[in-house]
Amino acid sequence: MIFNTTNKNRDAAVTINDLLGDSYSFFQSIKKGGTGSKRMVIEEVSHGFLTFMNTVSDINYGNIELREKGIIVHINKGLKNYSWAIPFYQLYTFKTEGFSIHAQGNFVRFKNNNLLKENKKFIKRILDLKIENDKNYDFY
Repeated sequence: MIFNTTNKNRDAAVTINDLLGDSYSFFQSIKKGGTGSKRMVIEEVSHGFLTFMNTVSDINYGNIELREKGIIVHINKGLKNYSWAIPFYQLYTFKTEGFSIHAQGNFVRFKNNNLLKENKKFIKRILDLKIENDKNYDFY
């Protein structure tokens, strides 16, 4: 689900909190070593997300926020902000020429540059949390 979060949207906040859990408190965030990534350059998106990208040759930026039951991918389009809520059970990641996040039939691929390399520890933490979450749903 993607929401326009440019202005305070109570319905979007309630839906995101129901789906992914509340955001971490200040002290929990410090204990975890941070719950947000630095900004990264978006290289490519799926066809469904083309309306959320800049149409001119501006650089598209995004970042990732960690929640208890998933992540939120924040996309900036000029002065507008969009948030894509992804529960861990729907999250798939791939490391190809960049880093891509796939869920709900859509994807966002981040460019492989210094900004992505600065977030390497954060991405590893997301993958570890996804593995921990997947253990809750083991059936064999």
